[in-house]
Amino acid sequence: MPQPRVLIVEDERGLTQSLQWYFDREGFETIISHDGQEGLRKAQTIIPDVVLLDINLPSVDGLTVCRELRAGDRTRSIPIIMITAKSEETDQLVGYSMGADDYVTKPFSNKILLEKVKVQLRRVAGAADSSDVIEHLGVKVDRVRHKITHGGQELELTPTEFRLLECLVRQPGRAFTRHQLMDAAIGEGSIVLERTIDVHVKTLRKKLLEAGATRELIETVRGVGYRFLEASETTA
Repeated sequence: MPQPRVLIVEDERGLTQSLQWYFDREGFETIISHDGQEGLRKAQTIIPDVVLLDINLPSVDGLTVCRELRAGDRTRSIPIIMITAKSEETDQLVGYSMGADDYVTKPFSNKILLEKVKVQLRRVAGAADSSDVIEHLGVKVDRVRHKITHGGQELELTPTEFRLLECLVRQPGRAFTRHQLMDAAIGEGSIVLERTIDVHVKTLRKKLLEAGATRELIETVRGVGYRFLEASETTA
């Protein structure tokens, strides 16, 4: 099984450090955000398997983030567990009305939270099976085997190249900024230049062409970043 991805959107840095250590130890790929707007952007870019979402957040509050995720075609099915200091029944009802799947109040046990996460992952396991393998324009991404092929030929990729190409293929036609791709492929906290993404894209284009692609499948979007071609564009 691939590492399940958990996105933790919480502004208490001590808590996020504790949760990241705990979930990493339990075999998760953990992504952290301390801001509501950034958390929403990361969820839309990375498409995590589950989101742990605080309500009181800088920039954009958690309820708004939850509502936006439920409104998005690619994010509406992501399980969302609210984490908050508010324990009143009315607060919980508001969270559920916005689309939250579960609710935990601070302070909480990491073990209990982990079990709640596992329950949500099991709930969507049937749907998740189909998303473990995605294919577009001959590029097949298999998260279970951690393998990407084109026309049946496996691409020899670094972990960063794998995550970058997966992000692009999962949402063809969407223009990603370099910063978004850095979040998806390299991760928060890494000290890298935005031009690093340009180097990775150049390498991916070369490897795709060597594997039989008849044209460059990763397109430069001037003033923005990059996108993977949609099916209709290959016949234009």
